[in-house]
Amino acid sequence: MTVRKGKRLGISIQEHMAIDVCPGPIRPIRQISAYFPRLSPTSSFSEPLSPNQVAAPTALSPSSAGQGGGATGEGGRSSLLLPGAAGGGGSLSAMSSMDTSIEIDSCDSDDNTSLGTLEFDLLYERATSSLHCTVLRAKGLKPMDFNGLADPYVKLHLLPGACKANKLKTKTVRNTLNPVWNETLTYCGITEEDMYRKTLRVSVCDEDKLTHNEFIGESRVALRRVKPDQSKHFNICLEHPPPLPSPTAMSTALRGISCYLREVLYYFAQHDPLSVCPSILKWETEQQRSLEERGRLLLCLQYFPPASDSNVKGEAKERARGGLCVGVKRCAHLAAMDVNGYSDPYVKTYLKPDVQKKSKHKTAVIKKTLNPEFNEEFFYEITFSELATKTLEVTVWDYDLGKSNDFIGGVSLGCHSQGETLQHWIDCLKNKGKKVERWHTLTNELPGSTLQE
Repeated sequence: MTVRKGKRLGISIQEHMAIDVCPGPIRPIRQISAYFPRLSPTSSFSEPLSPNQVAAPTALSPSSAGQGGGATGEGGRSSLLLPGAAGGGGSLSAMSSMDTSIEIDSCDSDDNTSLGTLEFDLLYERATSSLHCTVLRAKGLKPMDFNGLADPYVKLHLLPGACKANKLKTKTVRNTLNPVWNETLTYCGITEEDMYRKTLRVSVCDEDKLTHNEFIGESRVALRRVKPDQSKHFNICLEHPPPLPSPTAMSTALRGISCYLREVLYYFAQHDPLSVCPSILKWETEQQRSLEERGRLLLCLQYFPPASDSNVKGEAKERARGGLCVGVKRCAHLAAMDVNGYSDPYVKTYLKPDVQKKSKHKTAVIKKTLNPEFNEEFFYEITFSELATKTLEVTVWDYDLGKSNDFIGGVSLGCHSQGETLQHWIDCLKNKGKKVERWHTLTNELPGSTLQE
């Protein structure tokens, strides 16, 4: 019996198995846009996606990766879009896709232009780290009540930030569509970094005594547009608020961010770790820091050198022996620790190391506020040489009756500090007898410290 030889295969068995397991060309590196839902400029989160809209994310499957879709560029090469960088090939970053690919409202143009206008001034004082918003007037507001009028007031909110800590509100003007306020609202503890990265949301609402207050319109101003110590006038048209993404879309976006960062870090760790990874890590650090902000604290430090005059009496006699005066002025934008959205804050100071535990000072408790004003001073009798080896620990707490108090945040000042904190301490030691006042950002943990309650 003879066996006829068949036609020789044109490919090897290894190539045959590879084709069966993974048909199509090699899978390209994904873009960041592939991790997020694709929405057309005329759709909202609540609308179902059309087949053309869902085609872009699925173009990355192994069977269609090489068809020249949105994920790949010319010649099959893909471009990674890093956070904060400008994307090419029509791709959008995470933030821009969330902001610009959604239509603000689906109502007609007449409704969009009938919300009214608002005039206000912004002034940032660098010396006092304060932002002043003078709400002047509004014109042509949308009627909200049965009488064809409204009871408008203005709310301010710094973004990003906790709602209660950053919310300021004007008085209410009754029965008018053209209210005049001429009221100045002030944010304290606003640093130059805040002016660069934060946005002021200005919204107009209608007050209703029997039902909930109604929203009229809003506008958002990037604070980087305001130059220090220069008043800037705004006359803007109110707009509808951007729609909040659905929980499904938001969870998809969050998963996309984590997956994208994980794959990008892995890719560049293998190829070019020195050039790109620091940028990604810096972006991650900034995002984490913005989520962990606990508030601001205004401290005034003053060192009194020993006085030669021995005829002084009372408090002046105590300070004549020399020491450090710590002034706790106020706090701003504290984290809310109670169920009512507020806190009952107070401040404690320690001069460590404190073997005998006699350096504790404590302010009064200010009830139900996130922006308390203390204006209290504490004095530590200590020589200049001893002070150079000490660390001043200032912590902010929320008072709770019948249970342990909650830690809000703190700051440590000493020779082992860093950044603005170290500079404040050095300026205090250099300028003997002069007050040195500065804002500090509260942190969750104090390095090398055991919190004492």
